[in-house]
Amino acid sequence: MTLVAKPSRRRGRAAVPKVGFVSLGCPKALVDSERILTQLRAEGYEVAGDYGGADLVVVNTCGFIDEAVQESLDAIGEALAENGKVIVTGCLGARRGSGGGTLVGEVHPKVLAVTGPHAAGEVMAHVHAHLPRPHDPFTDLVPAGGVKLTPRHYAYLKISEGCNHRCTFCIIPSLRGDLVSRPIGEVMREAEALVKAGVKELLVVSQDTSAYGADLRYRTGFVGGRPVRTRMTELVRELARLGAWVRLHYVYPYRHVDEVLPLMAEGSVLPYLDVPFQHSHPRILKLMKRPASGETNIERIRAWRSICPQLTIRSTFIAGFPGETEAEFEHLLDFLREAELDRVGCFAYSPVEGAAANALPGALSGEVREARRARFMALQAAISARRLQRRVGTTTTVIVDAIEHDRQARAWRAAARSAGEAPEIDGVVYVALDGEAQARALAPGSELTVRIVRADEHDLFALAQEPAAPPRR
Repeated sequence: MTLVAKPSRRRGRAAVPKVGFVSLGCPKALVDSERILTQLRAEGYEVAGDYGGADLVVVNTCGFIDEAVQESLDAIGEALAENGKVIVTGCLGARRGSGGGTLVGEVHPKVLAVTGPHAAGEVMAHVHAHLPRPHDPFTDLVPAGGVKLTPRHYAYLKISEGCNHRCTFCIIPSLRGDLVSRPIGEVMREAEALVKAGVKELLVVSQDTSAYGADLRYRTGFVGGRPVRTRMTELVRELARLGAWVRLHYVYPYRHVDEVLPLMAEGSVLPYLDVPFQHSHPRILKLMKRPASGETNIERIRAWRSICPQLTIRSTFIAGFPGETEAEFEHLLDFLREAELDRVGCFAYSPVEGAAANALPGALSGEVREARRARFMALQAAISARRLQRRVGTTTTVIVDAIEHDRQARAWRAAARSAGEAPEIDGVVYVALDGEAQARALAPGSELTVRIVRADEHDLFALAQEPAAPPRR
């Protein structure tokens, strides 16, 4: 397990308390980690890069699927073995054990404290109790955008906590609670600070981005002294003013999502939607308690593409849901063929402890679930290859994430992304570079105009044309 490490300017000072930090889970959890790290730095703590150099360790956990639970428990065990003083936070902290206490406490009774997700205040209170805050907290200046775990040129912007849906396969509401939207003025102040700090891409995340503001009855807030409704469409319009790329994740296919498509078509925000459809068959969607039918989703996809033909749609699905028949799975495959989504992930159903779906009749064997997932992904690989092939010969703007060197081939290339690729979950645009000099002239966050020359099932390959214009404003 690698600890999160951030550079500090206080190396020469003695007796400065040091906190190790391990961050696991989804982008929402990553934002929670960033907030805790920001507060630690603001109060004068150092962030240690190894267990031995830390006075205590904070582990931010994931508690959604079984594999994530085990990874989190293993990380806690490793931190205890290597350091001995561990505070646990995150979704796994909210899971109850068989004895009525926390699952973490039952498995690892030596942890100092356990909190649930989005609990920065509680985490800091426990840190203060076990590692008193420094007396000189103002000697290190915290960056305006806070301490970030992502590269400098992109950042996740979390706009709400929790979720009002009760999907039967999911336990997120029991871990993170109901929807709580952040005030739009607060969100915009954070976004503005990030852009001023050099962020070129804002990735908007939440459990349900489309529902932003619903808990507040879309009440009016203030952005720069202007009245603005707390609603997804208005938020996206405000973010578009900042001049950075704006990428929308976890967008449920509600009708009002149509309102942001013209903004994508005109280039104000990235033509990209991450929409978790999960399935297509009406009966399975009903069993899942999902908010839309497969037929409605197909109609919506067609409408979106008619407004914005360059739209990239990514989604996630579940294969082998309890009671799913072969015919219902074939319905899902037919939906995939008709929808021709650009980027897709599929999970074999996992019986998460505490999920209502576990009580449904007709549970499928692990072999059947995994076989259906494999069939699904084989079909999507062919669709993805066709979709990417259409981009060969086009010219596009990319942001560089990394520079790579193949010593054996003596070749340099940039690993980059266009509007159609989100970091870490989608493919990559590999840009061939003209030698070491061009490679050294680029840095992560650089923008290039490139021509796509080849595609495979997941990635694109391109040649650099010239430096791109500054981001749209």
